[in-house]
Amino acid sequence: MEYYKFLRQYVGTKPLILPGSVVIIGNGKGEVLLQKRPEGRWGLPGGLMELGESFEEVAEREVREEIGLEIRNLRLLHVFSGKEFYTKTPNGDEFYSVTAVFYTEEFGGTLQFQPSETLEVRFFPMDHLPENMVGSHRMFIERLGSL
Repeated sequence: MEYYKFLRQYVGTKPLILPGSVVIIGNGKGEVLLQKRPEGRWGLPGGLMELGESFEEVAEREVREEIGLEIRNLRLLHVFSGKEFYTKTPNGDEFYSVTAVFYTEEFGGTLQFQPSETLEVRFFPMDHLPENMVGSHRMFIERLGSL
């Protein structure tokens, strides 16, 4: 069972602090790899930390699980946290995310994914991101452009 689901058994919908990682995967051409999620929004591959994992291990595992790629030489860009990262989900669950954002252009393997997590994977120019995108992920990518 995923750790946050385990915690939900005890705290119900009350706010949790949920650490996780996302990865901005570039191709050296000013483009970033995005995944289209089942709810229809585009976002970065990533997810929540499990017990005993480092932020880097979360990033590597989630990219492998969600899109089938192996990533190398991660560079930490920033850790985002605070009240602006509060979320209340449609089912009433509340949480504050603490997200480590990594960047890499070094990846291998073959794109493969399960429709339960990913509908499509595609590179987008950083200055022409899709409209229907996870808001915080758009901000993370825009932050990269200012580094």
